[in-house]
Order: sequence, then C-alpha cells, then structure tokens
Amino acid sequence: MRWIILTATHLATLAFGFALGVYYLPILTAPPGPTKAEVEAATRSVEFKGRFERNLKGSDPIHWGEGEVMVGRSQIVHVGRLAPGPDYKLYLVKGFVDTKDGFLKVKKDARLIADIKTFEGFIATVPSGTDIAAYDTVLVWCEAFSQFITAAKYR
Repeated sequence: MRWIILTATHLATLAFGFALGVYYLPILTAPPGPTKAEVEAATRSVEFKGRFERNLKGSDPIHWGEGEVMVGRSQIVHVGRLAPGPDYKLYLVKGFVDTKDGFLKVKKDARLIADIKTFEGFIATVPSGTDIAAYDTVLVWCEAFSQFITAAKYR
C-alpha cells in the first residue's frame, strides 16, 4: 500500500511541476515588449483601432487580453497585456468572434499575421499583400492548446 501512495504522490508532483513549467516557461523566455518609442513610431500609420477586453465570452482567468490594438497596412500594434502562454498566434478574421468554437468555424478563412512572443504589448508585421480592410477583427489564439485568448473588432 505504501508504494501505491508514494507512486501517486510522485506522479501528482510531476504533473504539477510540468503544468507550472508550461505556464512559466513562456514568461521566463519572453523578450521584452516594445518600447514607448517603438510604439510611437509604429502607430504613425494606424488606420483602425480596437480594444482587447478581458471579459469576453471565450476568455477566462488564465486566457485573456486587455488594451488597445491598432491596425495599419504594415503593422499591428498592441498596447496592453496578454495572459502569458505558449505558441500565441495573431490572426485577422472576417466577423467578430469571441469563443474557441466561433474561431474554429472561421479559422480556414482567417489570415495568420504573426507569432506573438511578448505579453506586455507587441508590434507585429502585416505580411505583404494582406488587405486589412477585408477583415474587421484581430484575434489572439494559442495554437498549442487550441485556446481562444482574446479578440478586438477594429472596424
């Protein structure tokens, strides 16, 4: 009986440690967010603005984003915070979605913009040939866990 208890407690500790590692590794390895000067330079060509709200239907206490998002032809700028996590992707979407199921329905038509590695704001380069006016929503998605993080309607 003793070895069953020891095995169970060791496996639980291992699982807990793994979960902490998945959560904290992106925080520990994240590059710094953009500087104030970088944000000011990037926002000179902004055409649209939106806002990431923390209380969206598909967000939860560990998957959220908040702050202003600005969309231009060459860059998308976020001034605010994202919950830390691995493998974040930034998409442009036609039609506002605020849940995992909603995004999965339109993902095939969404435009992948960039990987997001920072959690205190970001500046993402819009790939050439992307018509930002053809979309109306910016969305952050965790690819590794198929998890909705946040979205903002910008037009």
